[in-house]
This record gives sequence, structure tokens and C-alpha cells, in this order.
Amino acid sequence: MAIEEEVREASKKFYAGLNSMANGNSAPLADVWAHGTEVTTMHPIGGREVGWTAVRGSFEGVAKLASKGKIELKEQVIRAVGGLAYEVGIEKGQFTLAGEPVTIENRVTNIYEKQDGMWKMVHHHTDISPAMIDVLKKLQAKAA
Repeated sequence: MAIEEEVREASKKFYAGLNSMANGNSAPLADVWAHGTEVTTMHPIGGREVGWTAVRGSFEGVAKLASKGKIELKEQVIRAVGGLAYEVGIEKGQFTLAGEPVTIENRVTNIYEKQDGMWKMVHHHTDISPAMIDVLKKLQAKAA
């Protein structure tokens, strides 16, 4: 299998996991991610997480608030050299976050590293989502 096809398969697993998270269960994402201190993410809700513990926690936090979700990667471009690969595209989808409907259309960059013969995600970065941030601000205001 060509490297790009291997990365495409890893991407499909990531987006299946992301869809699971958008429906309340972030556990499948653990199989797609590397689990070291080097992994990073910059989510549509802002901030930056460094290390698997923080990255996992960020997905778990969203999963607790998310339901009825579907997220797809469109306009996918994959480039790979040796043991590193990246993909760019547009994440499009909708889900319910803390009881509020949210639609996303964000540019995304994902970076994969081949570890023990498997492509694992080491970085995920999307545009900021004003809609998601608004929902979370409302939720924080209710809690205060």
C-alpha cells in the first residue's frame, strides 16, 4: 500500500473517532493518537494542549457535552515523506454541544508519524469556531 493510502486509512480512523466523540464517546480516539509527551492539539474552542494526557482530556471534555454529531473531512490533501505525513482539508459538520446546535466549517491540519509500523496522529489543528466558543461561554455563565 502506498504511504498516502496508509495515511488516508489513519485519517478515516481519526474521523470515525471524532464522530464518536461528537456523539458522546471519545474512547476510540485513543487508538489513533500517539500517546507521548510530544503530541499537541489546537482545537476550535481555542487553547493548546501538549502531551497525550492533556490531549485526551480535551477530547473527553467535549464528548461529555456533545451529541447528535457528524463531522467529515472535505478537500483532503495528503503529503508524506519518510515517517512523517500531514493532511489538510476542511472539517464540516454539525452536532449538539451542551444542548445547542452547532455547525462547523474549519480549515484543519493533521500531522501523523509512523510509530511501530502504524500511522499515529501527533498534531491536530483547526480554525477557531466562534459558534462553539459562544456555546461554552453560555455554559460558563450559567455555572457562575
